[in-house]
Amino acid sequence: MFAKILAEFAYEEILTPEPDGTAPDGTPQYRLPVTDDLVYRFRARRGAYGHWRVDPASITPGSDPFHFLTHAHDTVLGLSGDTTGHLIRELTATLAADTRLDATALSAADLADLDYAALEGHQTGHPWLVANKGRLGFSAQDAATWAPEARTARRLPWLAAHHRIAHYRGIPTLATPDRLYGEELAPATRHAFARTITDQGHDPADYLYLPVHPWQWDETIAPLFAPQLADGSIIALPTDNDLRLPQQSIRTFLNVSRPEARTVKLPLSILNTLVWRGLPTERTLAAPAVTRWVHGLRDADPYLRDETRVILLGETASVTVEHPLYDRLPGVPYQFKELLGCIWREPVSGRLDTGERARTLAALLQTDPGGRALTAELVHRSGLAPRDWLSRLFAALLPPLLHFLYQYGTVFSPHGENAIVVFDAHDVPTRLAVKDFVDDVNTSSWRLPEHDAMPDDVRTVLLTEPPSFLTQFIHSGLFVGVFRYLAPLCADQLGVPEAEFWSLVRAEILRHHERFPHLKERHETFDLLTPRIERLCLNRNRLHVDGYRDRRDRPHAAVHGTVPNPLHLP
Repeated sequence: MFAKILAEFAYEEILTPEPDGTAPDGTPQYRLPVTDDLVYRFRARRGAYGHWRVDPASITPGSDPFHFLTHAHDTVLGLSGDTTGHLIRELTATLAADTRLDATALSAADLADLDYAALEGHQTGHPWLVANKGRLGFSAQDAATWAPEARTARRLPWLAAHHRIAHYRGIPTLATPDRLYGEELAPATRHAFARTITDQGHDPADYLYLPVHPWQWDETIAPLFAPQLADGSIIALPTDNDLRLPQQSIRTFLNVSRPEARTVKLPLSILNTLVWRGLPTERTLAAPAVTRWVHGLRDADPYLRDETRVILLGETASVTVEHPLYDRLPGVPYQFKELLGCIWREPVSGRLDTGERARTLAALLQTDPGGRALTAELVHRSGLAPRDWLSRLFAALLPPLLHFLYQYGTVFSPHGENAIVVFDAHDVPTRLAVKDFVDDVNTSSWRLPEHDAMPDDVRTVLLTEPPSFLTQFIHSGLFVGVFRYLAPLCADQLGVPEAEFWSLVRAEILRHHERFPHLKERHETFDLLTPRIERLCLNRNRLHVDGYRDRRDRPHAAVHGTVPNPLHLP
């Protein structure tokens, strides 16, 4: 953990290590004065986008991250006391989760054999954020029960919410809630729900059903919706019969009893990886409309539909439940406006061809206890040369992302969990699946003709950015957030130098430009090949921008300076 702290804090220029000569093997050495009596020394290599790779074994006088924090918090870090206290809490929880993962880690070969759902429980979390499993609000028992690394499938309770406070939205094929429930709930379950409502003297036709996270029920719903539980506006229902497994986002559950059933995304009022993990009401209601619009772009475009065959995992239905007080108070912190709801999302398993399998992009960064990377195992199984396998990976990932950007001024956030790589039976990457539309789809603030047909409810909810920042979602989400780590891994384990890795990425971008010469102006407007890009900072946001204070709105990544772009050629 301390090596990661040094590396990521140095990348974001929270810390400024000083050059300190060269090790006998040629590795640069650095020193970091913390106090008059404490100076850390370590070896590190630099990489693309200003990346740091700190050798954990080289750190002296010790590698205890908490010893560092107790001395550095009010010196080189310049943290307030409350930020320091909460940060230690987050780091301790992260370290506890990492210890559990280490104790149950599998070999790269075994990881390669896992299905999509099972592999999620073995992943180590966000590579960039230092406190990536803070989960503030969870007890130790909560983490042992509900964290992805617990790898325990459980049944979820449901509740019924009266139409006075609950609202439903669905894509055209799920225009009414009865259509959704007819597909998602067994007849016996629907009958049990209706009987529970009837037994309390109410009419089932007046209610919407939704699953609820048991932690959320106990910590948030029961106390904050107590009047609604008392007057029958909300009624507790039994569990259904399906076992569901929490995924890396913690609040999203994959149905392991019926893999063809939709995943459910539920609000969870814990603070984790910078934000409270609730479901914003407006965006939740708009999710099916956003899905319909994004699907419409793909389905009307032969290149996206037939050539890239990109899979867009639609958020096809949603239910939100109002809080009678918080939702009417404009100044309250945003976490109190995201308390109760559900989004139903298409599962990736139902979109795969025979022989295909899916893994999140983040999985490619996994290494086993012996240091072997899952990526190295997959390349070995494919029978391809490493450079060829990487070219296939980039050819699967980049074309659909680039086409949405250039042709439609629309960008996804293709970070390690949102981007899913689809492999053939030989573990060769073939195409891309993407999820999380309503939260992570952004469009150009420069009005494009392709946006004229955008429905008003979609236009209202999607965030817009200028072209120069829209490209940041690909740079920071994919290139900085994943490839910055994958490139040195491939250099070490596949023998592909980092410079060649980035030249392969650039070649795929240029290949796309050549394929669509009529979009030349868009290639220049949404320029991914600039000499430098702005440095987005996630850890700096926590330490120096937002800390742990309550906010009216969700925070955004901080911008601090610029970094060289490895895709630029002078």
